Amino acid sequence: MAIEKITMPQLGESVTEGTISSWLVKVGDQVNKYDPIAEVMTDKVNAEVPSSFTGTIKELSVQEGDTVSVGELICHIETDSTDSPTNPENESMGEIENPETTNQITTGEKKMKQRYSPAVLRLAQENDVDLAQINGSGRGGRITRKDIEKVLASGSASTTPNLPISAASLESTKPSQPNTSVSSTQPTQAGDIEIPVAGVRKVIAQNMVRSKTEIPHAWMTVEVDVTNLVNYRNKIKTEFKQNEGYNLTYFAFFVKAVAQGLKKFPQLNSMWAGDKIIQRKDINLSIAVAKDQELFVPVIKNADEKSIKGIAREIHELAQKARSNKLTANDMQGGTFTVNNTGSFGSVHSMGVINYPQAAILQVESIVKRPVIIDNMFAARDMVNLCLSLDHRILDGLICGQFLAYVKETLENMSEGTVEVY
Repeated sequence: MAIEKITMPQLGESVTEGTISSWLVKVGDQVNKYDPIAEVMTDKVNAEVPSSFTGTIKELSVQEGDTVSVGELICHIETDSTDSPTNPENESMGEIENPETTNQITTGEKKMKQRYSPAVLRLAQENDVDLAQINGSGRGGRITRKDIEKVLASGSASTTPNLPISAASLESTKPSQPNTSVSSTQPTQAGDIEIPVAGVRKVIAQNMVRSKTEIPHAWMTVEVDVTNLVNYRNKIKTEFKQNEGYNLTYFAFFVKAVAQGLKKFPQLNSMWAGDKIIQRKDINLSIAVAKDQELFVPVIKNADEKSIKGIAREIHELAQKARSNKLTANDMQGGTFTVNNTGSFGSVHSMGVINYPQAAILQVESIVKRPVIIDNMFAARDMVNLCLSLDHRILDGLICGQFLAYVKETLENMSEGTVEVY
């Protein structure tokens, strides 16, 4: 017998630390090699750390909620001395197979059945396999990669259109950041409620601090007359919903205009990379979707190549997936510019915090009727503010002003006969 160490693996490129969101084992538990022992959250992905050995857990060296650097000890395990370690860096990302051993399911282990590794989720989703219909052979009835491969080989897989994935498993497209939180103790009084900062909220907090700390923000706002656009959309929205089954939102028109603007002014479709600026070829627009107290930023890929109808469909599908915990890591990857629909909350003017390491974020505010002077006469027009936050290391006022002017002109010229929805 020997006491072995299990350390924090590197769970992705540029990841330097991870937070133990939950232990899946306790001291005294018997685990097999490759069994998941902890869920770890990084700023890139929420993953599971598998055991590098078969043996008995002797000590958990860190607590849930602790942030641990890559290579730092997280637990000790007592093993058979003949057992050889694995590389957890690769295994934790889901390219492993669990041994074909079926353990008796105890009360404490029943929850394990519903925990799916990234490899299992990916394989099931690619082949439309309904995980609820599979009996797992892993610890506590857990479904392994080999279980799915058996189902596929037998041809008996039942399908499902979307597979659940934990909200905390979603990738943030931002690179890793130092621990910027400052410990402080605030007195509480009777009736106060203490809300622990954990999960998605903790990642959001860290990323926002990094964005505001590292990025020199500057701001610009333009006022856009979208009266013709509003009239056109209102004219076709009912027929569109009947034909397509989802809403034709104003936001789809704004996303299309921004995508066209980025194609004309690619400088805004850039990333800060330390000693260089990377100007992205693909125009992948991140959009903010709220679910309860959580905020996700899924991505519309190649938005410049999509019609307004296609963009509206993706907005609908991504929002539905976010609110039903069905977003995948792929849905969250690759964003190059963020468009935030703050107008959905009734906001008329706001300055967004840039989605690091992107170069800018555009806030689309609420469309409101305002008196406007046209030909020296007052007229009631549908007006909207577009508020741009920019990284002044990458961009300056000239190019951003030209971009906003182009988007403004594009939107003001959207009307029946000038814009194609399909």
